[in-house]
Amino acid sequence: MFSRGEYDRRVLRTVAAMAAADVDLFLVDSGELLAWLTGYTVSETMYRAAFLSRDGKAWFALRALDEAPCREKSWISDVAGFADTEEPQTAIADSIRARGFGAARIGLDTNSYSMSAATFARLVDLLPQACFVPMPGVSDSLRWIKSPAEVAVLRQASQIADKAMRAIADEAGAGLTTREAAAIASSVFLREGADTGEVGPVVKASGSHEFLHGVFKTEAIGPGEILHVELIPRVANYGARMMRPIVVGQAATELVSAAERLVALQDRQIEAMKAGVLASEVDAIMRQGALSQGLRPLYENVTAYTLGLYTRTPRTSDFSRVFLPTSDWPLEEGMVFHLYATAQGLGFSETVVVGKDGGVKLTRTDRAILGGQAS
Repeated sequence: MFSRGEYDRRVLRTVAAMAAADVDLFLVDSGELLAWLTGYTVSETMYRAAFLSRDGKAWFALRALDEAPCREKSWISDVAGFADTEEPQTAIADSIRARGFGAARIGLDTNSYSMSAATFARLVDLLPQACFVPMPGVSDSLRWIKSPAEVAVLRQASQIADKAMRAIADEAGAGLTTREAAAIASSVFLREGADTGEVGPVVKASGSHEFLHGVFKTEAIGPGEILHVELIPRVANYGARMMRPIVVGQAATELVSAAERLVALQDRQIEAMKAGVLASEVDAIMRQGALSQGLRPLYENVTAYTLGLYTRTPRTSDFSRVFLPTSDWPLEEGMVFHLYATAQGLGFSETVVVGKDGGVKLTRTDRAILGGQAS
């Protein structure tokens, strides 16, 4: 999906972070950063890592079984495979010493979900002459600002979300089940080129916003009830997200009014998403607006979080950058967020890229309650 020039740009960005931390070698083990930096990622069935030196040389150390796909997918030619009978940490330490970095300053992300306390302790024990330098959060921060090539892939994923949402809305008659709605989306995902058929939460909405993380179960949607649909298609591991409420038949007048007010507040947020604006200021538009208009009694959750590259990890969302009242950091052009708002059984969200003059929506579905067929 990406050119060698794109990977060269990523290497330069990483080397700059290494220089700032004064490290000779950078250990990469989080699934997302492996994919972003090397072009190849694999689950942590057995510990694996890639390495980058200050002069831009790199190698990958992983199970021998994964060596062939790594060579196929990555720009890295130096791939060290180890047998399943070997301890991964020992094989990785051996690869470090073999390349002359046994006494180097080695940077690693102490926030990486792959860098367990046991793995860290084992590497320290195996490489007593090395100095391990914490670089907490670097696996996420390197990827915050998306290149035009990355935004183009996110746009593809967003277009798939739009098509799938429309397909569900077109079939949303009385009696449609949440499972049937999810199956419609999954079919569109696979047909249109998404990585998998995995969809997000498709549930019957109830209450204020508690439904957002509702457990999936098969329920039929009746006239006037709200089907909450969140779609999360991925293309080349880059995930777009979008939420819409779908009502069978005619939506109640008060529901339409609440939707219009939520969307209006979110539109103001999108307009405010300019480079240099504090994230807390964008957050306040929705948070304070929804509370002052009585749309919600409390607003304790984030109003946006980071979007981008997703792999098989313990986390389903990237909260390394979120919109909260305490988010006193400036937006930068090229950042991408899942901007979402929920209230009164309604959920609206978009995939939005920060622009110089305001946010740009990559998802394009009508910003209103979508209506299916009457019974």
